Amino acid sequence: MKDVASAAGVALKTVSRVVNGEPGVRPATADRVRAAIDRLGYSRNESARVLRRGRTSTVGLVIEDVADPFYAGLGRAVESVAAAHDCLLLSASSSEDPARERELVRAFCARRVDGLIVVPAGADHSYLRPELDAGTPAVFVDRPPGPGLDVDTVLADNAGGAALATRHLLAHGHRRIAFLGDQPTIFTAARRLHGYRAALGRLYDERLVSMRAPTLDSVREALDRMLALDRPPTALFTGNGRLTVTALRVLAGRPAALVGFDDFELADLLRPAVTVVAQDPARMGRVAAELLFRRLSGDDGPAEHPVLPVALVLRGSGELPP
Repeated sequence: MKDVASAAGVALKTVSRVVNGEPGVRPATADRVRAAIDRLGYSRNESARVLRRGRTSTVGLVIEDVADPFYAGLGRAVESVAAAHDCLLLSASSSEDPARERELVRAFCARRVDGLIVVPAGADHSYLRPELDAGTPAVFVDRPPGPGLDVDTVLADNAGGAALATRHLLAHGHRRIAFLGDQPTIFTAARRLHGYRAALGRLYDERLVSMRAPTLDSVREALDRMLALDRPPTALFTGNGRLTVTALRVLAGRPAALVGFDDFELADLLRPAVTVVAQDPARMGRVAAELLFRRLSGDDGPAEHPVLPVALVLRGSGELPP
């Protein structure tokens, strides 16, 4: 920086103002400083800047799978909010592995991220307590943290959305409604099962429920078993986008009343188009990121727990009669 100041014929403070985008420098002088920077190949020492500011201008995001369209939309929204605050987003996938989640969070903290946004894979987050006590804020999104940790948490109305889908199928004459959910240890899967069961009431039949990882084999096995019952299901409610797509592959064009939780690409172009309970992952990511940056700005109020609404999008598959 001293070399730049000497080459531009200005004070060291003037170079600092230009580099950091601060006001108080005449345009002609700023142009001269930038020309010297280009000529000398100067780049700002980010490590020294971090030491002066006490922040790294980075935030960490741990999600289940960066390739999943839901989490891709959520992550993009977080990135947009971070960029508006002049921060860089570091993101990684836990692959639904609690040990991997802990490893990633600790790696981000070792790199001194200013804050964390976490989609939890596990149920024990006591490992985060030292970081929270040291002043690193964390926001949980899509799923809550484990017991004993009260931090900002942004959720969707999973149970309400599942009940909405189930009541919609009931209103179209179905009484045997099957449910394909993800693993019951996953918070969102358990809440959607709860909403489905509550809406069915006395019509609930556990033989019409499958709670397993969404693979082609598991979905085929579950549907084959249900369709072989004396009173097979006449409608199907799938608990997430991957389950919906996998069920459509197994059904292979066979007509079936179907409502899926989560929208997915090309759902409106199928025949019949797929009725879904739609979340807004972008809004979820934006709300979580805005909460995080409020904490970074000094807001030390009680933890907030917003629950975002979902919407039933009617397209045809959920309106088929028994």
